[in-house]
Amino acid sequence: MQAGMYVSYSGQIALERRLATIANNIANVGTVGYRADELKFETHISRITADPTAFSSAGSSFISTRAGAINKTGNPLDVAVQGSGWLAIQTPAGISYTKDGRMKMLDTGELQTLTGFPILDTSNAPIIIDPQGAAPEISHDGKVTQRGQQVGTIGLYTIDVSKGYLRSESSSIMPKLPAVPIESFTSDGIVQGYVEESNVNAVTEMTNLITVTRAFDGLQTSIDESESSLKKAIQILASG
Repeated sequence: MQAGMYVSYSGQIALERRLATIANNIANVGTVGYRADELKFETHISRITADPTAFSSAGSSFISTRAGAINKTGNPLDVAVQGSGWLAIQTPAGISYTKDGRMKMLDTGELQTLTGFPILDTSNAPIIIDPQGAAPEISHDGKVTQRGQQVGTIGLYTIDVSKGYLRSESSSIMPKLPAVPIESFTSDGIVQGYVEESNVNAVTEMTNLITVTRAFDGLQTSIDESESSLKKAIQILASG
């Protein structure tokens, strides 16, 4: 009987984390370049009781790889990243990687995110263009030119979040494993004048939220019934 209660408790812990993940995804439906969090759950078998009992793990996070919608802005300082690539930005916490390609140019010519973090080139250095020059042209492989002269290259990287990651500024990710520069632009690249929206599907997430809430309530009912049965059993034994 108690084993069943523990199984229900483990299920609630897993669902609570799932609820938090869904809520965070929904909160970022309108965040440019945001990639949704997903959870993977595993089953743990305990042999403490007479019969092996399966418990749910708390879940491990991973980043959804599906692309968000690509919208045209016509702004030459906006870029969308196609494929598995990410832009590198310099934050106070270190180098982070983002899909939010909205940029601004300082009076010095430095390209930054809208929130003020330098966009990095292929050697992790800030990109500086001529602030008095023509509007920059950005090619599929990230090369930045003004009047036909190359003035920099936007770095594109792939990241591996299998060993963990942290969320950071400008919808960015800080993976625990080193990022790898992209050298082939067959399936990966940059499109100037576009931005990638969040890849969160609001309808799907709301449906998931309802499903998980109902499951959580169902487990709570099971726990309440188990506790009631246990109390009755103790009362019967005590009265005997």
